Amino acid sequence: MSQEWLETPAAELGRGIEAGRIDPVDLTETFLAAIEAHPLSPRIYACPTPERARAEAEAARARARSGLRRGLLDGVPVSWKDLFDTAGIATEAGSALLAGRVPERDARVVRNATFAGTVCLGKTHLSELAFSGLGLNPVTETPPARHDGEAVAGGSSSGAAASVAQGLAPLAIGSDTGGSVRIPAAWNDLVGLKTSHGRLSLEGVVPLCPRFDTVGPLARTVEDAALALAALEGGRPADLAGASLAGARLMVLETVALDDLRPEPAAGFENAVARLEAAGARIERRALPFVAEAHALSPVLFAAEAYATWEREIEAAPEKMFPQILARFRGGRDVLARDYIRAWAKLETFRARWQEETAGFDAVILPTAPNLPPKIDRLMSDDEYYRTENLLTLRNTRIGNLMGLAALTLPTGVPATGIMLMIPPGSEERLLRLGSAAEAALA
Repeated sequence: MSQEWLETPAAELGRGIEAGRIDPVDLTETFLAAIEAHPLSPRIYACPTPERARAEAEAARARARSGLRRGLLDGVPVSWKDLFDTAGIATEAGSALLAGRVPERDARVVRNATFAGTVCLGKTHLSELAFSGLGLNPVTETPPARHDGEAVAGGSSSGAAASVAQGLAPLAIGSDTGGSVRIPAAWNDLVGLKTSHGRLSLEGVVPLCPRFDTVGPLARTVEDAALALAALEGGRPADLAGASLAGARLMVLETVALDDLRPEPAAGFENAVARLEAAGARIERRALPFVAEAHALSPVLFAAEAYATWEREIEAAPEKMFPQILARFRGGRDVLARDYIRAWAKLETFRARWQEETAGFDAVILPTAPNLPPKIDRLMSDDEYYRTENLLTLRNTRIGNLMGLAALTLPTGVPATGIMLMIPPGSEERLLRLGSAAEAALA
């Protein structure tokens, strides 16, 4: 066994298995031992699954010895956000409202990834019912930020990010409704992929806002994210060979996205833009005023759908919820049907305008998050600070959800900051190639 495996990208572990240098069982035991020994593990894993992991690792070992591996991730361990159904294993979505919920079958994406040979290490903590970008969850646990154990890891896929950042999983699967993959990825110096809505199945995934919910990986590299996407949908990974930024047209979005940036995210973003330009990208800066109008629709669109999804469970036992999350859900309680329908009609026109205005560019780029991970103690003691930081945290990532885009966040080199690339939906392979080239430029 090797402790180096705990910091090795998933693709490299897969190559080690392919070459016979790594035994899948030894690899899994290394991660299980790390999970058991790590002092922060209870704040990261809601439920480790050692029995399932060992059984899946044994099967991967047998396939490797027989020359029947199912792909590069066959035998590679993965953590799952605790809103993906896993047969016979509690799936509670970080909420006391779902305590004791044990599904009978795996979510479709879990089934697909298991068929691809991945090994389930366990379920990770998250923001309650996935409705916060901060990752603070006093109902269950609050995972720590990579660079500051007293700060939040970002949400809602907080434990997913922490599991990779702390060396307790080589790859993690999360979900993204308003930024829940990209925020924790950025704050923990990881790659995070928000897939197009509908690209990956939501069957067996605890919902938040079904018209916005998406599934996506958090990883050490763009290659790992590409492999994870293929495993989750049962497809072929994007070909990243020869990816280049030469001649790529990138648009810096000036509307909303650059407002009130904290110094570190601003520095990380501008330094990253300079390196992309040095690698051959052509950078243009443009304002799209309608993005601010679209942003103003968020309270109606997200809160109304979230409350409609969970009203029965919430109002049956509101005392079981963290008050800040309860208030967010109840923000959609009094939204009228006509206002919700009109908001969606407006959003569809804004999405069409986005496609028109950005059609000549290979990607739109912006800072992933305008701020750094806030301290847990202040979030718990200052309600107004919680609300303003949560809204600020999700401000930029939510643009991708509102416009229905595919998006990728990459580390900038400045700790806990990210640069985000956004392209039209259904173009993940092109996004991953562009991301691979950008990753090389930023390395």
